[in-house]
Amino acid sequence: MIGHFILRLSIWLLLTANGSIENIIIGVAIAILLPRSYTSPESLKDLLRILGKIIVAIPIAYLEAFELIFRPHNYEDVVMERVLAGRTPRLVFLDVFLITFTPKTIVLKYHERGWYEVHLVRRRLNP
Repeated sequence: MIGHFILRLSIWLLLTANGSIENIIIGVAIAILLPRSYTSPESLKDLLRILGKIIVAIPIAYLEAFELIFRPHNYEDVVMERVLAGRTPRLVFLDVFLITFTPKTIVLKYHERGWYEVHLVRRRLNP
């Protein structure tokens, strides 16, 4: 609860760029009055696993970008990837971010029944 309050007040102060006492009082009022969303909490293990994958994806994204520059890819595919069971909306967002972060892939659509529609480019056709 206090974390949400501090986050909202910080965002308010950053947006207004005003540290006057009146602005802080307005920010506190807004932070208290904004409705709080109640979502299912993610396990710390799942969040750390996804964040680890994002950190590993950074050098991979650079390598793929250079590969696309120097060796063009001529073929495209649209594949369906399964969403892991029990994913909360935040973890689904992080999955989509992770897939879209690399230059060769992008999520076209998230199907509510547990699938991502992913567009990817390849150097050659798969057999």
